[in-house]
Amino acid sequence: MENGIFEGLRVIDCASFIAAPAAATVLSDFGAEVIKIEPPGAGDPYRNLPNLPGYPISPHNYAWLLESRNKKSLALDLGKPEGRAVLHRLVAQADVFITNFPPAVRQRLGITYEELAPLNPRLIYTSFTGYGENGEEANKPGFDSNAWWARSGLMDLVRATDETTPARSVAGMGDHPCAMALFGAIVTALYKRERTGQGSHVRSNLMANGMWANGVLAQAKLCKATFQPRRPREHALNAVANHYRCRDGRWLILSLLNEEKQWPALTRCLEREDLTDDPRFATKPDRHARSVELIAIFDDIFASKDLAEWRKRLDGNGLVFGVVGILDDILDDQQMRDNDVLVPFENDTMLTINSPIWIDGSEKTAPRHPPQVGEHSDEILREAGFGEDDIRQFRKSGVVA
Repeated sequence: MENGIFEGLRVIDCASFIAAPAAATVLSDFGAEVIKIEPPGAGDPYRNLPNLPGYPISPHNYAWLLESRNKKSLALDLGKPEGRAVLHRLVAQADVFITNFPPAVRQRLGITYEELAPLNPRLIYTSFTGYGENGEEANKPGFDSNAWWARSGLMDLVRATDETTPARSVAGMGDHPCAMALFGAIVTALYKRERTGQGSHVRSNLMANGMWANGVLAQAKLCKATFQPRRPREHALNAVANHYRCRDGRWLILSLLNEEKQWPALTRCLEREDLTDDPRFATKPDRHARSVELIAIFDDIFASKDLAEWRKRLDGNGLVFGVVGILDDILDDQQMRDNDVLVPFENDTMLTINSPIWIDGSEKTAPRHPPQVGEHSDEILREAGFGEDDIRQFRKSGVVA
């Protein structure tokens, strides 16, 4: 396994925006060969994401760097019969096929499971959609912002109060967790193939993953639980499971669930040991009953020092807390580097974000820069058995670029 657990595994990434191709990226991190199918010309529309209004401005295509590292690009026109014939030959030689085209588009392009599976009985055919493959919304397009974030109730539930405007998601916020679910499904199907010799049709969708992400409260609703009105931070029911603003404007969040044990340690770190036995807050029921009063006290305390000072005071005392991170933090986050959350591209000092799983005894592939549109077209076609005359004809007709 010198080159990864999935060395020799061939994956066809016939997908875009974001979860499905990101699942292929994770497979590539563990050594799989991933062939990215792109339309000739501008290529995968996802390449254009950083050019959309409001996105960070950079000389680097950061979205493409993240989702398409390690991959090979074949620019192939699936709208032409010759292009579909090329894809069919690749599928016959592949282990995994990944697409997020809606069912109707797959039907039109001739790349449904029913059409591809007979070409390769060992194929793991992987399809990802917005709202599932059955019902009236099966062909409805969806991004994680609407099918994962909004549809699941998460967009509503993270509001500070019922009157607050629903919170917008950020790019890929739901797609990347969905990619890990899809990766797990593919690996499960590969395990099944090891036992049976047969491929499978693997499916997942944004809507289902959103419900899973919101599973605790969604299950409460299914159990017909009675929900309490949403309260603003200043009126939270538990002061030691709340977030506070520091003097420098940064925030931290306390998560003291073992409250009886941790309360004395907290008051000591805050240099307010007078609160430990204060009759207003002596017991957990007291603190909860007077949470608004205690939050106001904590607001004043935390506002007296910068975040860095509070981190020094709170760390190492058995208190569970976290920094409300900002993107500037990751540039100097040594813990992320020590744990390979951030890793450099091969032969480069630029960092990228690692997939969030590791397996002892199996090194991941060093991230390689993503391909240009059609960069590996000829190489892929030759490996598939096409001759030079075939390749020239494909290029002449525009089937391949």
